[in-house]
Amino acid sequence: MSVFGILAEFKTPGALLEAAKATQLDGFQDYDAYSPFPIHGMDDAMALKGSKLGWIVICGGAFGLSLGLGLQTWIATTAYPLIISGKPLFSYQAFVPVTFEIMILFSAFCAVFGMFSLNKLPKHYHPLFKSKNFAKVTSHGFFIGIEASDKKFDATSTTAFLKKLGGENIEVIED
Repeated sequence: MSVFGILAEFKTPGALLEAAKATQLDGFQDYDAYSPFPIHGMDDAMALKGSKLGWIVICGGAFGLSLGLGLQTWIATTAYPLIISGKPLFSYQAFVPVTFEIMILFSAFCAVFGMFSLNKLPKHYHPLFKSKNFAKVTSHGFFIGIEASDKKFDATSTTAFLKKLGGENIEVIED
C-alpha cells in the first residue's frame, strides 16, 4: 500500500496552533490541522487564502437579479404587454419583490453547491479514518496531518520534525 501521510496528535489547541505555524514556516504545503472546534488564528498560522465562496454567492445573486428583472421586463413589455390602470409597461416597482426573491434563491443555491464543490463534498472515504486515534478529533483531539504529496515529505524526517514540535501518537497513514 502507498503512504498517504503522517498524523501527529497535540495536547492543546495552543500547541496545535504553534505546530501549524512551525509547519508552515518549515516549508510544508500539503498539510492540514484538525480540531473539534475552530481555533482563532489558525488561518493565519497556516497562511490560508481567503475563501472564494463569497464571490460565487455574489455572482449567483447578480445572475438571479438579472434573471428576475429581465424576465419580468420581457413579459411586461414584449410577451404580454398589458396596460393596467394607465401605468407604463415597464413599472419596475412591481418587479422588486420577485426580483429580490429570485436573487436570494440563486445566492442560496450558489452558497450551498459552491461550498460542497470547494470542500470536495461529499467525501465518503478519507485515509485518516483508518486511524483509531483520529476518532478523538470530534471531541478532544488536536492533530496535524502532513500528506505524502508534499514536495518536502520524507517519512523519517517528517516524523522527526513532528516529534520535535511536541507531537504524540505519531503514525504513518496508508492509503
